[in-house]
Amino acid sequence: QVQLVESGGGLVQPGGSLRLSCAASRRFFSINAMGWYRQAPGKQRELVASITGGGTTSYVNSVKGRFTISRDYTKNTVYLQMNSLKPEDTAVYYCNFEGRVGAGSYTMTYWGQGTQVTVSS
Repeated sequence: QVQLVESGGGLVQPGGSLRLSCAASRRFFSINAMGWYRQAPGKQRELVASITGGGTTSYVNSVKGRFTISRDYTKNTVYLQMNSLKPEDTAVYYCNFEGRVGAGSYTMTYWGQGTQVTVSS
């Protein structure tokens, strides 16, 4: 069983920054991708940023140039650096790992519990 534990959310003023972290409880044998999603009240969950096992990153248009996704395999952790935050970035942010925990394991998707990010003056 794998658990993903998120941290770093909170209340920040417009224009401010936050760094989200998501740590897996164990090392993966292989990772296809890691990602950050968000869900605002009354809206569908959307993919904000992702990074593949090979290191290719992608971002939703609304955060390009402001958010940066990165990873540290030695710590089984993925990060989301969020700069120039806007009120419309307010949402619950969820991390996501897709991969295999062992050589004989199936590829599975794991989710964090979510962390609230609120951008308000």
